[in-house]
Amino acid sequence: MKVVYTPAHLLHDPHVEFETSTAHAPWEHIGRAEAIRETLQADQQFDFLEPSTWGTSPIEAVHNPGLVRFLAEGWRQYAAAHPGVREVVPDVFYRPALRDKMSAGREPQAINGRVGYWCFETTTPLTEGTYQAALGAVDTALTSTRLVLDGEHHAYGLCRPPGHHATADLYGGYCFFNNAAVAANYVATTTGSKVTVLDVDYHHGNGTQQIFYDRDDVQYVSLHGDPARAYPYSIGFADETGAGRGLGCNRNYPLPARADDDLFVATLADACEQVAAFDPALLIVSLGLDTYITDPICYLAVTTEGMRRSGAAVGELGLPTVVLQEGGYDVSALGANVHAWLSGLAC
Repeated sequence: MKVVYTPAHLLHDPHVEFETSTAHAPWEHIGRAEAIRETLQADQQFDFLEPSTWGTSPIEAVHNPGLVRFLAEGWRQYAAAHPGVREVVPDVFYRPALRDKMSAGREPQAINGRVGYWCFETTTPLTEGTYQAALGAVDTALTSTRLVLDGEHHAYGLCRPPGHHATADLYGGYCFFNNAAVAANYVATTTGSKVTVLDVDYHHGNGTQQIFYDRDDVQYVSLHGDPARAYPYSIGFADETGAGRGLGCNRNYPLPARADDDLFVATLADACEQVAAFDPALLIVSLGLDTYITDPICYLAVTTEGMRRSGAAVGELGLPTVVLQEGGYDVSALGANVHAWLSGLAC
């Protein structure tokens, strides 16, 4: 299987995040991708290559160009205004209710205000190299997708930073650009084919859902922790099924705490039936391994064998498949879990 990887991800290297009202070492860090790389490179069935450079046009086809512009210049402008700052997080968030009864808000001029205008939470610090790393993740996703369009049956993009929480206008949830959404939109708009994004991360891909919610050419199907207790808390419920032309093209499967291999795989089988009924020409998997039983920010109980079974269930669809890395935070098991999932897919 072809694996696309770039060391550009090393440029996004936060040392602290603000989560659960504390400052601590980030769950999302460079060691995650390196653990996966080391495991896959030790197996000759995986063939590594670096991504091509795609530029910002495919990104701006999905994301607000203002978000792209901010991520390109935000850290530098903040550092100029606040010398010595390493990680940049918002002080204040733009909320439409702040301007209730007034005109629509506009992007602030002050850099402190701009951060909270484009970001929706505090766990996703900007660092000096974040923008280049985020571009590299998109390049990884698009290059993996191009490999499959050109004839590979499967390809894996080792994307970091991850992407599925980034909406059209906002970054957050460790995500800056929505790698899977950029890839899916590229396929749908350049080939005229239908695409499915199947998201198996513990945390619901609110950004991917938002981007495609009213479209009928890209289906979004997600298995995730019940938002009654799981991030992002306000989205990912089963009654969110799409809008307008996209009605029926969105399907959510919220899972109970401690859902095990059998429950997860049975739910995935139902999700795969929804995918087959949509009949896409290409499948993109947002692969989160934070469903793992000992993941530190997850409440499911899937084992490494469950990962293999999950990959095999997706493989039974027989679709050309692009797998893009999302979450997974038990770094000691992450490489083995990715290996198991991809091996199941390819068997």
